[in-house]
Amino acid sequence: MDPAAVSPSSSCSSAWLLVLLGALGTALLGAAHKLGLIYQLWHKTEPKSTRHGGELVAEVLKAHGVRYLFTLVGGHISPILVASEKLGIRVVDTRHEATAVFAADAVARLSGTVGVAAVTAGPGVTNTVTAVKNAQMAESPVLLIGGAAATLQKGRGALQDIDQLCLFKPLCKFCASVRTVRDIVPTLRRAIAAAQSGTPGPVFVEFPINVLYPYHLVEKELGFKETPRGPLGGVLNWYLCNHLRNLYAGAWETRDFSPLPVQVPQATAEQVQQCVELVSRAKKPVMLLGSQVTLPPTPVEKLREALEALGIPCFLGGMARGMLGRDSPLHIRQNRREVLKEADLVILAGTVCDFRLSYGRVLSRRSTIIAVNRDRALMLCNSDIFWKPRMAIQGDAGSFLLSLSQGLKSYSPPQDWATSLKDGDQRKEKANREKSEEPTEQHLNPLKLLHHVDNLLPENSLLVADGGDFVGSAAYIVRPRGPLRWLDPGAFGTLGVGGGFALGAKLCRPDSEVWILYGDGALGYSIMEFDTFVRHKTPVIALVGNDACWSQISREQVPLLGSNVACGLAYVDYHLVAEGLGGKGFLLCRQDETFMDNIILGAQEACRQGHPTLINALIGRTSFREGSISV
Repeated sequence: MDPAAVSPSSSCSSAWLLVLLGALGTALLGAAHKLGLIYQLWHKTEPKSTRHGGELVAEVLKAHGVRYLFTLVGGHISPILVASEKLGIRVVDTRHEATAVFAADAVARLSGTVGVAAVTAGPGVTNTVTAVKNAQMAESPVLLIGGAAATLQKGRGALQDIDQLCLFKPLCKFCASVRTVRDIVPTLRRAIAAAQSGTPGPVFVEFPINVLYPYHLVEKELGFKETPRGPLGGVLNWYLCNHLRNLYAGAWETRDFSPLPVQVPQATAEQVQQCVELVSRAKKPVMLLGSQVTLPPTPVEKLREALEALGIPCFLGGMARGMLGRDSPLHIRQNRREVLKEADLVILAGTVCDFRLSYGRVLSRRSTIIAVNRDRALMLCNSDIFWKPRMAIQGDAGSFLLSLSQGLKSYSPPQDWATSLKDGDQRKEKANREKSEEPTEQHLNPLKLLHHVDNLLPENSLLVADGGDFVGSAAYIVRPRGPLRWLDPGAFGTLGVGGGFALGAKLCRPDSEVWILYGDGALGYSIMEFDTFVRHKTPVIALVGNDACWSQISREQVPLLGSNVACGLAYVDYHLVAEGLGGKGFLLCRQDETFMDNIILGAQEACRQGHPTLINALIGRTSFREGSISV
């Protein structure tokens, strides 16, 4: 046939046919890929293997240096718990899922590695939301492992089946649901690296129950029929068989479990040099250190040496409390607002201009301000309104301070400035001591109690803060003895962290005397964890400032609105609750004031003997905290 005689309509039909065949081929390849058919051609399934996905989870955790796994047990996650224990990871079960996350948060902050909690599906996962948000705002690298309904049962009314990822995507740096056993290792490695990179934070990995249990158990649950009825039954049987084979295809092949590189932003040499020049010209420099300075890769002891070499007066907040020890001449604890108005240079190292710094209003527009933070948005918070940095450096604050110290080896800040600030500090602390001797209408003066506790704390003590009014007073009086010896919730101001933080702290620092400074309101969230302390042999001391009130709220609510509604509590015998849970309890009230030290020493001795201990201190009201922030 003459090619010229072929009609245009025939050519178009042929082209459309090719397009349709191509589209069909692409669709078939896509379906084959989605069903795992292509992967199964090159990777085998081992139906007779008794191994399970929980073992892979445990191997990844072990390879990343995880020593503790906090949990509240549930059938969805049992394989992870069992396998972790077999590999020598200590599994610590708590009485509430939030406590498990708080404990993991504490481990992350104190150890420099990721903290890990595992909770069961549905309500187990939802119970952790507040704790995960707290970790996000505290910039703490926490891995939350959540159980989930089987992949084929999602959206079909399975037990405790909800869309869990939608809860955590706004809170976590990384969220994933593992779909096959072979995905467990790479997903966890990426999650752990994400938690520690950049600005640290929580990550969430969901494990459907069928990726964790052995092949033969999952096969049994799928309910295959040996003789399916009709074509539809045959197709359904094939689909289930293929789903099972794909679930375990390549599951037990050799894999790399080692940690992925962690990315930490750093200040450039040029930025550091510019800051060296600014600091060297300052007459009244001051530094504000936030929690970020305690993050890896900078060891806290090296940072302390660098700060002492710089000689610049410092205010310490969050996890940075205690960085300079108990009595450093560089540590300024009082009169921050007045000092910041007078300073000619301010370094914000991991410190954010949020409500804690009156959104930046406490900074003087005449001051040269250097801001260093891993997170650009936090670094510049409110800078368009109340303050403006001369230098804004997105980088690790601890490493920056080390480099700054190296560049300022010949620098010596004006001594009269540091001396005047310390003198003001001592005058304020003297006034606080005088307030501690003022009698209250009833019960103990809380300031006097806190001064006595501070005098009796050993050098190895570690303090956990969980409360409002009582803890706010403690922050001015009780002095952490060194770096990483203070734990508080952070910017979110979460109540209920005490039990979990203390649990994680005691495990990380078994030789430390761990104290929880509780308000009586906050104690209600985690007093049941005394059972956990007893079962897991983690003796801590809880000091409860019991004023039978949500005092931080009542102080403003009553004069502003004329009512104490919902603020009143009772003088509960919390010491007896602790004893009922297997601990030791001590009551401290006004008639015991003369013997206050003896009671505190008795609690310390009971703790040294292995008993979780609670001091129920009945306290009165003072004017010390008037004007403090409650909203």
